[in-house]
Amino acid sequence: MVSPLSLSKNVCVIGAGPSGLVAARELRKEGHSVVVLEQRCDVGGQWLYEPNVEREDPLGKNKVLQVHSSIYASLRLISPREIMGFTDFPFLVKKGRDTRRFPGHRELWLYLKDFCEHFGLREMIRFNTRVECVRMLEHDGIGKDLKWMVKSREKSKEETVVEEVFDAVVVATGHYSHPRLPTIKGMDTWKRKQLHSHIYRVPEPFRNEIVVVVGNSLSGQDISMELVEVAKEVHLSAKSLNITEGLSKVISKHDNLHLRPQIEALQEDGRVLFVDGSWLIADAILHCTGYSYTFPFLDTKGRVAVDDDRVGPLYEHTFPPSLAPSLSFVGIPRKIIGFPFFEAQAKWIAQLLSGKRRLPSRDEMMRSIEEFYRSRDAASIPKHYTHDIADFEYCDRYGDHIGFPHLEEWRKQLCLSALVNANADLEAYRDSWDDHELLQQALKSPHFTQLGPDDFTI
Repeated sequence: MVSPLSLSKNVCVIGAGPSGLVAARELRKEGHSVVVLEQRCDVGGQWLYEPNVEREDPLGKNKVLQVHSSIYASLRLISPREIMGFTDFPFLVKKGRDTRRFPGHRELWLYLKDFCEHFGLREMIRFNTRVECVRMLEHDGIGKDLKWMVKSREKSKEETVVEEVFDAVVVATGHYSHPRLPTIKGMDTWKRKQLHSHIYRVPEPFRNEIVVVVGNSLSGQDISMELVEVAKEVHLSAKSLNITEGLSKVISKHDNLHLRPQIEALQEDGRVLFVDGSWLIADAILHCTGYSYTFPFLDTKGRVAVDDDRVGPLYEHTFPPSLAPSLSFVGIPRKIIGFPFFEAQAKWIAQLLSGKRRLPSRDEMMRSIEEFYRSRDAASIPKHYTHDIADFEYCDRYGDHIGFPHLEEWRKQLCLSALVNANADLEAYRDSWDDHELLQQALKSPHFTQLGPDDFTI
């Protein structure tokens, strides 16, 4: 629903990663007063690489994580740069930088810095500021009239807590920091090296070791391919032994890389027992088992909760019905083409806060959420995959709420092409591809021709 009314709100955005930056831009564009609170020294979120991880618990069990980024040194994008950019700021090749189609993580961080500078976002951001508490002030109404108390602490002034009141809060803190750990018998008493990939950076510490990598996700596969060059043996433990052709090729090329089933138990002498009865003595276990959603600073009196990685209830993965639009989340969904989706979320939030658009009633939003949950249950999708979208049509329908353009066909096809190529040739798909016609179609599209070359010189 669209209204001609336009209101200006005082909004706090938590996080200056991709979702926080685009949220700040859209909010300001809509006339709101915006403050972005960022715990790190620069923009980028996950993409701001942290090489020093010694202060973090190896399994990420600290209540407050000391390290935010989970990026390892060799990480390259799993999607081509052409599909990654925001709709009005393509991820262009820059002279003197990483020009590969699947560049390293630093290149995406530089893109985000370029985005920040191009749109003048830095002036809204308070760096080195950790949010300690976000709570709603006492109020009997619903989301539109709420006020929020935000308590934050600047690193250089640890003794000082700043308290501020905002009309709205946008949570954009990401979801690739807090390790999700498996439950394995003997895990807590196993005395050898054990860590989560959250703090993995380089393979050298595993030289000449026998390493068990738990989880054959993309990061598990990437890290295993890197470890085989230095480790004595690498054993990749997977839920299913039905693996892709690409991973099968990698395993066949390396005598010291082995596929194993799930772990049954760990023993104090270093023994790792697998569910098929086999075992080995390992020097290290590296858990590549994903991440959990967590919002330790957020106090909603139970109106928003995380249950087995289901953040809810959230209407369209963005709005808690009883608190929206004064509280919203950007960047919750996974398995999407992220940046355009975050942009659509940000536009919707900004226009709701200005009064240009309205959400359905609270009851209507709850019915929609319950229907979505039932559909996931009917499809036997585990609760912790609630926010895994993997559906271009959903992304397009989401954009329809605000007239946001649908994903271009070339963007969808390039995304699928990368997935197909990775399944076929895991080691080489980033540097050897056969989608040249799609690439040319993309580069000739309005997304890349909308602005002249000088518009992107930073």
